[in-house]
Amino acid sequence: MDRELFRTSGRQIKFPELLDRVQKFLSTDYSGLMNGENPANTKEQICSYIKQYILSNKFEVENIPTDKLVNRMYEETSDFSFLTPYLRGGNKEWEEININRWDDTKITYCGGSVVRSEQQFMSPEHAEHIIQRILRKSGIILDQSRPLVRGHLNNNIRVTVIGRPIVDSDAGISVSIRYINPKKLGRDDFLRNGMATGEMLDLLSTLYRYGISICLAGATGTGKTTIMGWILSVLPDFKRVFTIENTTREFDLTKYDGAGHVVNNVIHTVTRESDDPQQCVTEQMLLEQALTFDPDYICMAEMKGSEAFETQEAARTGHAVISTIHAKSCADIYDRILDLCSLKGLLSGELLKSSIVKAFPITFFVKKMEDSVRRITEICECEDIGDGKYKLHTLYRFKTESNKVISGKTVVSGKFEKVASISQKLQQELRDNNIPDDVLKKIAGGGEN
Repeated sequence: MDRELFRTSGRQIKFPELLDRVQKFLSTDYSGLMNGENPANTKEQICSYIKQYILSNKFEVENIPTDKLVNRMYEETSDFSFLTPYLRGGNKEWEEININRWDDTKITYCGGSVVRSEQQFMSPEHAEHIIQRILRKSGIILDQSRPLVRGHLNNNIRVTVIGRPIVDSDAGISVSIRYINPKKLGRDDFLRNGMATGEMLDLLSTLYRYGISICLAGATGTGKTTIMGWILSVLPDFKRVFTIENTTREFDLTKYDGAGHVVNNVIHTVTRESDDPQQCVTEQMLLEQALTFDPDYICMAEMKGSEAFETQEAARTGHAVISTIHAKSCADIYDRILDLCSLKGLLSGELLKSSIVKAFPITFFVKKMEDSVRRITEICECEDIGDGKYKLHTLYRFKTESNKVISGKTVVSGKFEKVASISQKLQQELRDNNIPDDVLKKIAGGGEN
C-alpha cells in the first residue's frame, strides 16, 4: 500500500481527536484484546489494528509520520504515554521523573541534570488516566477517597502519587517516579562518581560483614538505598539476609548462577497497608517474623516510626542490622532514633539513648551537593564511655575547600580525609566476631586520601 498516496489526500486531524477516535474504535471492535482476555495477543497485533484504522480513514497528524503515529497511539491506549520508554526499560539513564502538574514533567538523569520532558500530558484528566494505569500494575486504585498512594513497577521503579482534591484541580496530579539504582551501581561506580574513597567503602562493608550494625542518613534522592543495597550485595552468599521495606520492594539481592539456580540466601519482605487493621502487615510484625528465621543480617530499609524501637532492640540481640533514617548529620542520627523510639514510651531517655548507641555504633551521612555529586560526607563511631556519657569519633569526612560557579554550574573542590581509626573497643568486638587479623589491620590503619 502506497503511504504517500494517503499523505497527499489525507484528512488532517489533531492528535487528541485522533486518540479519542482510536480509543473508541479499539474499545468497540477489539474490547477483548484491550482487556487482555487473550494473553497471546501482542503489541504488534494492536498496532496492526491501529495502523489499519488510520490508513483506511486517511488520517494524518501534522509532522508525525504514520509509523511513529501508530506507536504513539499504542502508548496512549495500551501503555504509559510518553513515559513508556522510561518505564519499559528502554532508557536506563534516568533516575527520577517528577510530574509537578499535568503540563510540567521533568526528568532527572543519573548525572544529576534535570530536563523538562519534550512531551507533556494533554490535560489533567489525561495525566490522571495514565498514572492510574501505572498504579493498576500494583493493584492500587487512585481516586478521591484515596488520593495519596504508592505503587511500583518491576520491583525497582517506585511511584508516589498525590491526586485530587489534595492538589488543585487545574494541576490534576503530582507524581514522583524513582528508578532505584538503574545502573546497578557498585564499588567501582562509587569511586568513579566521587562518592567516597576505597578505604571508606571497605570500612563500611567490612564492619557490617563482621556484625557491626550501621545506620545511615541523608535526604531523599541522595543514594541511601543504592549504597545500602551494595553493602548487602557483597555479603557472603551463605549468610542469610532478611530485608524489610515499606509497601514497595526496591532491593533485588537474589543472585543466580549460569543455570538459573539461586546461589545466595535472601528473603525480601514488604509491609501491607489496608483499611482493615487485621489485614495490615507492619514493619514491627515483619521484624518479629525475621527473628524467627535465624537471619545473619537484617535490613530495615527505613526507620520513620515506632518500629525504630524494635530495630535497635534487634541490633542489640546479636544481629547485624542496617537501616536508614532522615537526619541532618551523624550526630543528629542518635537524637532522631531516640525521638522515634520514644513513641513506644517504654524506657527513660538516658537508658534508651545508651541502648541506641550500643545498637548502632557506626553511622554515616550521604549528601547530594550543589555539583550534583553524591558524597559520603561523614563516617562516625559513637562510643559509650559509661556514666551516661558518649563520645562521637569522626572517622572520615569530606572537607570542602572551595565552591565556584563556572558557566552557571557549581564546582565543588575538596578531599576525603581520614580523621581517626575505629576504637579499640570496636576492634575487639570485631575480633570476637572472627574478623581475620589482616582485614582488621587494613580497616583500622590507612591514612589521608
